[in-house]
Formats: sequence, structure tokens, C-alpha cells
Amino acid sequence: MRLLKLKFLSCFLLSLTFGYAQEVSQHPIDTLSIIGTDSLIQISDTIVAPSMLLKTDTVKTTKSLVIINDTTTLPQFVDSKIFSPNPTKAVIYAAIFPGLGQVYNRKYWKLPIVYGGFLGFSYAISWNGRYYTDYSNGYKDIMDDDETTDSWKNFLPYGQDPGSVDQAWLKDVMKRRKDFYRRYRDLSIIGTVAMYALSILDAYVDAQLFDFDISSDLSLRVEPTIIKKTDYLANSLGFQCSISF
Repeated sequence: MRLLKLKFLSCFLLSLTFGYAQEVSQHPIDTLSIIGTDSLIQISDTIVAPSMLLKTDTVKTTKSLVIINDTTTLPQFVDSKIFSPNPTKAVIYAAIFPGLGQVYNRKYWKLPIVYGGFLGFSYAISWNGRYYTDYSNGYKDIMDDDETTDSWKNFLPYGQDPGSVDQAWLKDVMKRRKDFYRRYRDLSIIGTVAMYALSILDAYVDAQLFDFDISSDLSLRVEPTIIKKTDYLANSLGFQCSISF
């Protein structure tokens, strides 16, 4: 009986010891697995996140360096020279040949005006000069006593007898026509010279005022006003024009 009790007590102690040993052995395994999992998660987060941040920062830094390099080398290839005509050169070119000063100033739209003016005056000189020469020769022929010089007969109406023409009237008419065409021929020559001088002056003014800044506040005002009394004019109403800039 005592031996049976001892066996039973020994089995009970062994069972307790085995259970406690199993429980102890299980707790470290669970703890290690949990800790290992958390550590892996933390390690993976620590490894992945900083690497992405470092990679992104590296890319941004590379881009910023490229922009700086482009900005530094850009002025080497950009021609920043702005055209500004020289007034002296413009005058010389315009004096050498009409319209060349406008070409130098890059005012190409003025060329038709310049050459149109010269063509018009040239045609006027030719037209008036031709008629002046004809009437001048006819007037000289009718004024002399040489019968072989009879170019004045070309100005008579077709079929009219030269002997029936009033010589005094014809002389007066031919003299007035001669003076008329000579006057307009001379005015055409003066106009050509004035056109030449105007083209030179225009080239000079264009070159001188090429960089002139016209203000956007330029305005024109027309308003009524009272004209004060003078010795030749009583008080009256009128309009005045004012330009502000």
C-alpha cells in the first residue's frame, strides 16, 4: 500500500514536471516567433523606406544639377545682340541711292512710297519737257522770217490753211503753252530733288528714333473753349485740341 502511494506520488510529480517543462519550452518559441516577425517587419520598413527616400532625393538632386548646367550654358548659344541702326550710315546709304537708307533701317514698307514718288516725278519731267520742247521750237519758227522752219504748222487743226491763221493769236498761244510746260517741268525737277532730300531726312529720323519709346498715355482731347476778344475778333465759341504724353 505504501509502495502504491509512492508510485502514484512519483507519477504526479513527473506529470507536473513534464507539463511545466512543456509550457516553458512553448513560451520561448512563441515569443521568439512573434518578436522575430515584428523585428522583420520593422527591419523591412527601415530598409525599404529610407532607400526609397534616398533614391528620390538622388534623382531630384540630379535634375537640379542638370537645370543649373543648362542655365549656365544657355547664354553661350543665345545671341542677345539687338539691331540698332546708325544715323550716319543711314544718311550715307540714302544719299548714295534713294531707298537704300530705308532698307538699312529695315523699313521696307516705305520703299513703294519712295520709288513711287520718283517714278511720278520722272514721268512729269518727261511729259512736260517733251511738250515744252515742241512748243518752244514752234514758237521760234513762227517768230523768225525763215519759211523753211515751219514746225508751228504741226499745231494747227487738221486741214486748216496756214495762211488763214491769225499769226498774232497763234504766237500768243504758243508762247503761253511754252511757258506753261516749262514751269511744270521745272516744278517736277524741284519735286524730284525735294523727294531725294526727304528720303535722306526720313532715313536719318528713322535711325535716330529707332529706340524711341512712345508712352501708352498718349492721348488727344478735343473740347469746346471760349476765344477771347481781340482787335479783329469778338468773343466766340470754338474748339481746342490738346495732346498729352
